[in-house]
Amino acid sequence: MKFKYNLLSTALAMFSASALADLPAQISSPDNQLQVIVDLKNGQPVYQVSYKGQTFLEESKLGLKTSLGDFTTQLSYQDDKQSKIQKSYQLDRAKVSQVNYQANQLVTTFKNKNNDELDVIFNLSNNDIGFSYALRSAQGATRVKIFEEATSFNLPDKATTFITPQALPMTGWQQTKPSYEEPYTYNEALGTPSLNGVGYTFPALFKNENKGWVLISETGVDSNYVGSKLSESTKDGIFKLEFPQAGENAGMGDTYAAMAMPAKTPWRTITVGDDLAPIVETTVSFDLVDPLYEPSIDYKMGRATWSWIVWQDNSINYDDQIKFIDLAAELNFEYVLIDNWWDKNIGRERMEKLVQYAAAKNVAVILWYNSNGWWNDAPQTPQDIMNNATARKNEMAWLQKIGVKGLKVDFFAGDKQATMKLYEDILSDANDYGLGITFHGCTLPRGWEVMYPNFVTSEAVLASENLVFNQSSLDQHAFNATILPFTRNPVAAMDFAPVFLNHKLSQTQEKGTIRSTTDAFELATSILYQSPIQHFGLTPNNLNEQPEYVLDFIRKVPSVWDETKFIAGEPGKFAVLARRKGNNWYVAAVNGEKKAKTIQIELPMLANQSLTLLADNKDKTAKQQKLTIPANGKVKLNLLAEGGAVIY
Repeated sequence: MKFKYNLLSTALAMFSASALADLPAQISSPDNQLQVIVDLKNGQPVYQVSYKGQTFLEESKLGLKTSLGDFTTQLSYQDDKQSKIQKSYQLDRAKVSQVNYQANQLVTTFKNKNNDELDVIFNLSNNDIGFSYALRSAQGATRVKIFEEATSFNLPDKATTFITPQALPMTGWQQTKPSYEEPYTYNEALGTPSLNGVGYTFPALFKNENKGWVLISETGVDSNYVGSKLSESTKDGIFKLEFPQAGENAGMGDTYAAMAMPAKTPWRTITVGDDLAPIVETTVSFDLVDPLYEPSIDYKMGRATWSWIVWQDNSINYDDQIKFIDLAAELNFEYVLIDNWWDKNIGRERMEKLVQYAAAKNVAVILWYNSNGWWNDAPQTPQDIMNNATARKNEMAWLQKIGVKGLKVDFFAGDKQATMKLYEDILSDANDYGLGITFHGCTLPRGWEVMYPNFVTSEAVLASENLVFNQSSLDQHAFNATILPFTRNPVAAMDFAPVFLNHKLSQTQEKGTIRSTTDAFELATSILYQSPIQHFGLTPNNLNEQPEYVLDFIRKVPSVWDETKFIAGEPGKFAVLARRKGNNWYVAAVNGEKKAKTIQIELPMLANQSLTLLADNKDKTAKQQKLTIPANGKVKLNLLAEGGAVIY
């Protein structure tokens, strides 16, 4: 589960070291298509964003309210400086493996009435913006509390939304929300009240009429800050950045951030494009952050079987876990995930034997843990371990000793600084013992693939467990598959847990929710959804029910990628993405609608190549065909209702 971050080169070259004459200050991306203007209006800093001459964010506010002073009003402009940034780095657990980051940076400095300084820092690369704040004290203050931000995002009035509502604290199953598991709006007008009346979570996608798309999120959040969200929107499209709700984590911890001076906030990110390619392909979450520590081992990514997702709690026993270890071995999977209650239903002594059995099959074990101390009512065990430093380290030493390779930690329910510190403490301690970490019931990862070398993946989405829990989620499964590649997954790894081949999602298949997606659709989601360890919804019976060519694809499909490309698609309609590992391209297409369609796509990188196509049979099984891509790269795909296709 290693995330290798290799900084090849960093260069900062000042091309305007002296202060400019006055505001407004203006900066463009390296290709001059993206532009930000920073100004001061009635003592408050503001900014606006345009792309190819079109407005994508109207005048929006900047600033902080802090214990040091108010940096939202009565500010005076000092100067602004521009520089060029160039950074090349490598990723080993993401949608790309090599990034060459080039950006232009604008730092605009303001002073408050006490002569304390606020830097507003904007980095512009092609299609991407990152901005953050830095504070310096004139009186030598050593600490600061940041009570709120004035930061806002003012969308053009006719923009529409594809965003998830924030959950109310201490709601949901056993009071475990918020956990970023709400449905997305679909092309909704600005000013429409959110589901719960408390705003929206990151990331947030907006359609700017026919001009293009905007994706807003944040990155670089660690133990020094809170996780932020968006407020309710005004009818004219203004979303304010907000801090966590007081009731999160049962009221534990403050809602503001406390930092040492000089202080620097996380980055807010804005990705824009006239189509969805910049949204899908963005690396801005990674570009703006650096590793916080070195990996202790060479962490290994891969695929995993997982009994709980279909067979549920009753499968957490020794004999059933043997079956899923054998399934992993048969499919050449690297991992098996053993979920909640293992300490009671299997026991620690037998778990050691189970880990040994898996190792003999060349399968590594990931074990589930409850994050809980006392901030929700989730009863699953093991608990009262991951929240306590002494207990956590003792447990991790035992896990390392018996050969466990990773942990899944669940039920966090908050974005306060205290909770962000718990995430960081778990990750940092786990690295000392060579353990990779997956989070569920959790916050959005914000640059963590780079920051924490043993961070693997996070849920933070209305994930596949809901397909098992209720029929309505399964009925929306195909539709949602055309939303998530353009919203949640572009900014971070997403542990949706895809690929279900049972007709009914239960152990016996005599009852359970009924799947309407085709087998080819399900296979396509293994490519469509990116997670460095991909937890599949497969069960042992699939080995006998599926043709060998389907199993052969499953044995081969990667979980980390060297390159990702948007091919075609529209939220709610269909989605086609291509991902490359080494010299091999994998193309996934899914139909989000309950009607058949034919789509034409262009795959110039595969022109004149002979490939394998997994497509829809009339009975919804997957058929295999040989496919030769013509010289013009154009291919027609026939997709059944809620159908799909894979080209590889």
